[in-house]
Amino acid sequence: MREQASQTFRSSRRRGGRRRTVSVAAAAAVGALTIGALAPSAASATSATPSASAASAASATTGPGSVQRGLDALVRAGDAPGALAGTKDIDGRTRNYTAGVGDVATGAKVPMDGRVRIGSNTKTFTAVVMLQLVAEGKVRLDAPVDDYLRGLVRGNGNDGRRITVRQLLQQTSGLPNYSNYLGEEVRYFTPHELVRIALQHASEFEPGKKWKYSNTNYVLAGLIIEKVTHHSLAEEMDRRIIKRVGLHHTYFPAPRDATIKGPHPKGYYRTSADAPLLDVTETDPSWGWAAGQLISTNSDLNRFFTALLDGDLLPRAQLAQMRRTVPAEATFGDGARYGLGLVSKPLPCGGLYWGHGGSFPGYETRGGATDDGRAANVAVTMQLNDEVARGRVDGVVEKALCDEASGRTP
Repeated sequence: MREQASQTFRSSRRRGGRRRTVSVAAAAAVGALTIGALAPSAASATSATPSASAASAASATTGPGSVQRGLDALVRAGDAPGALAGTKDIDGRTRNYTAGVGDVATGAKVPMDGRVRIGSNTKTFTAVVMLQLVAEGKVRLDAPVDDYLRGLVRGNGNDGRRITVRQLLQQTSGLPNYSNYLGEEVRYFTPHELVRIALQHASEFEPGKKWKYSNTNYVLAGLIIEKVTHHSLAEEMDRRIIKRVGLHHTYFPAPRDATIKGPHPKGYYRTSADAPLLDVTETDPSWGWAAGQLISTNSDLNRFFTALLDGDLLPRAQLAQMRRTVPAEATFGDGARYGLGLVSKPLPCGGLYWGHGGSFPGYETRGGATDDGRAANVAVTMQLNDEVARGRVDGVVEKALCDEASGRTP
């Protein structure tokens, strides 16, 4: 996840059924090709209504729409070898787009609506499960963390008796971010290990006094969910969200599963702007857990955020709590505000959209939905580590949502 956490990449790969671990320095480079040299793929868009053939005919007469042009530009700018996007309008019509290549070594196309690691978008799923438990009377938002995880959060000024569940979800706890302190070792991490790493460091500030992004907050939220439900976080997400709203391409990887199931573009990493690309598709995602482990597609993310805003996942009272925000511009950009695992951002054409965004080695995803039912998500096949590049991806999302608002085909 980006937001995040500046850290050294840790990857795992499979060779002949065995997994071996590699650091960036030891990973095999995928040639010396630079991303900017990759040509965008031919414009490819599908639509639920009108049909795919009608969409192709329209593209032939009017040229590619704003989303296709935006994806092509991301690839040309060197932001990633491949890019993919999905949009949904207020009438439920969906479109999917791709650009670049899905495999640098073979030149294979980016699979339409392929699966990617969605990083910190996982936080919204975790927050939804927690707020469902609040609605059921099993968790209290303003109860101390210690009520559920007795004695776990202690040391270096960190104290679970003074931090509430709400402060975890809103990133106002002051807890240090464990992912700032992970080394290069590639292995499976348990959630409790991640918490112990965090608690070796001093509290950032008094709970509730400031806002600062910390993945530790969401690992603790996941542990509370497991404590209260007596089920794994993966089971609760699957039952309460994934199956409930039909997210057919979304799943929480099993422990030690480094693969991505189903059609997916490969994800890449490089140590500097002129360094060769490294294939980091297969990696143990356990260090992200409740803060960033999910795998999904753009269309599933659009369905999820639309269902959430429509009230299909939370009662009105809990959705209102989720949408109570505090300023979060330092991490998410101008005008951004953070609720309970949900981010609002202003649109250049007016109004707001709600989402989260996520970053994981190999992939970056940005997007969200509006209250009137528009949705757009964009993924690129490399983690972006500079604000300019992330701004370009945000720009594609914003243009798509604004085009939908004006009646133009994105």
